Amino acid sequence: MAQADKRGARGTRGPSVTRRTLAHFWRVTATQGLLFAADVLVTVGYVFFLTFVNPLVVGQIVDAVGAGGVAPDEVLSTFGPYVLALVGANVAGQACSKLQDYTVSKLDIAGSYELGALAFDTLANQSMTFHANRYGGTLVSSTSKFVAAYSSLIRTLTYTLLPSAASIVFTIGMLAPLVPVYVALLSVILVVYVVVVFKLYRKILPLNAEASAAQNRLSGELSDSITNIMAVKTSGRESYERALFRRANEDVRTTSAARMSHTIRTGATTSTLIVLMMALTAVFIVGGHAWFGISAGTLVMIFTYTNNLANRFNYFNSMFQQINQALGDAHDLTVILDEPRLVADDEGAPDLAVTSGAIDFDDVRFHYADASERDCVFDGLTLRIPAGQRVGLVGRSGSGKTTLTTLLLRLQDLQGGCICIDGQDIAHVHQVSLRRQIAYVPQEPLLFHRSIRENISYSRPEATEDEVVRAAREANALEFVERLPDGLETQVGERGVKLSGGQRQRVAIARAILMDAPILVLDEATSALDSESEKLIQDALENLMRGRTSIVVAHRLSTVASLDRIVVLSEGRIVEDGTHAALVAAGGEYARLWGRQSGSFLGSE
Repeated sequence: MAQADKRGARGTRGPSVTRRTLAHFWRVTATQGLLFAADVLVTVGYVFFLTFVNPLVVGQIVDAVGAGGVAPDEVLSTFGPYVLALVGANVAGQACSKLQDYTVSKLDIAGSYELGALAFDTLANQSMTFHANRYGGTLVSSTSKFVAAYSSLIRTLTYTLLPSAASIVFTIGMLAPLVPVYVALLSVILVVYVVVVFKLYRKILPLNAEASAAQNRLSGELSDSITNIMAVKTSGRESYERALFRRANEDVRTTSAARMSHTIRTGATTSTLIVLMMALTAVFIVGGHAWFGISAGTLVMIFTYTNNLANRFNYFNSMFQQINQALGDAHDLTVILDEPRLVADDEGAPDLAVTSGAIDFDDVRFHYADASERDCVFDGLTLRIPAGQRVGLVGRSGSGKTTLTTLLLRLQDLQGGCICIDGQDIAHVHQVSLRRQIAYVPQEPLLFHRSIRENISYSRPEATEDEVVRAAREANALEFVERLPDGLETQVGERGVKLSGGQRQRVAIARAILMDAPILVLDEATSALDSESEKLIQDALENLMRGRTSIVVAHRLSTVASLDRIVVLSEGRIVEDGTHAALVAAGGEYARLWGRQSGSFLGSE
């Protein structure tokens, strides 16, 4: 899985991913069109009033002072308008500054919300094959970085890029009529600077993507170790996991160092151009009046505007670094967002309407995505289950029992044939509607780090208190729940770690009972129970299966002996099909399994 993560992270580098990232970011920004326009407007206003109007007014004051003396009683009448202009410019500039903070924060909040929802919807609707090949921790890290990248870019745009662009335009626009020669020379330096910076930082972009991917892999390794900490400790493998973490951490250090080295060299190059620009300014300031008759006030404007540009350009180095890092951080999730769904609904797919619950597997052909076509799990399997029939699936490990149930749930798509429920091909109905008609209890209980009540009612959130309690009682869970200090409000821990295996399974069974779906799939649902609890649960499941189409995957044959029908699978084929009594009497595969088992486990699939 680590290799799959690595391939996914490094599979597509370059400008195309950058453009796709920016397209995602622009779509969510465009939904806030008026707010974004206001953000641009107040940012330009802030730069204009505080950076350009002030020096313009001061330059006029300098020229007025230089033109001749002003009597004390004429100061207010002569310079009063300039004072009012300075005060007005600062009031307007400060107002724009505060509005800038407001608009960028609103854009950040709205955009982050939409992108977070987009990322969750994409990950939640991807196939189990997709998730099986990736670390959960890596996906969480990639999502967090993707949303944070938008926040970083929108703030960089507002506080650095837009003010820098506005400063260039205002500097050229306001100085060109006064000192055209200076503006021409300055423009050449500006063009060279922008081109050089763009080219240099474009080379750093892949390094940022590599550094971000390495950090995501590090998060994946850490998540994998912590999630399975019991296995680590009971196996005494702390040193091994530490070595894996160190290798991933070393990869982060190496890629980060490479990025830093290129960034510093780029910064040195851009600093040289800034020094050249300020040297040009110094020459014009000392010789501008003598050579071109430039007034003292205009010289003040030249220095102030150019010095402001130089300061802005000093931020260009960190600005491009932030932009590149943000785009690198967003890279991995952008690739995921553009991946096709391996299990996708048809456009306008209808909901599944279950009237009786008959299930037909017709000429089913299936192999896993990472296996060759010749390595099929099923190659032409046909199985018909009448409505309301209780069917057991048995066979040796690897015979395809659990795979058949995942195909029924459409967690994978077939390569051939079809699966129908009441005559409706499940490949052409809405996936969510399909799964809401099937109560599924897997061998490994699937519990959230929430309360027992929330875990039971997850299948039907609108259930009443009495219905939740009844489901817990029928699953033989109420007895242990009532002994807990917080009862149904007890938090079960991550994956239910605070409960025993049998308790977790009973909570999962209670969830299925509460769901009250017309089709029931039990995949070794009683495997984690002790003998006494199993008997009680079997009684509850007998009641639950009554009148429902039920598929029971079992390794302990005693679990399926009382069912209407037992299907024996071997290497993806049906080798026997009948009742328990008939199959034992036939003396075939089932009879041999029954004879050898004596109540023991055959092993897990």
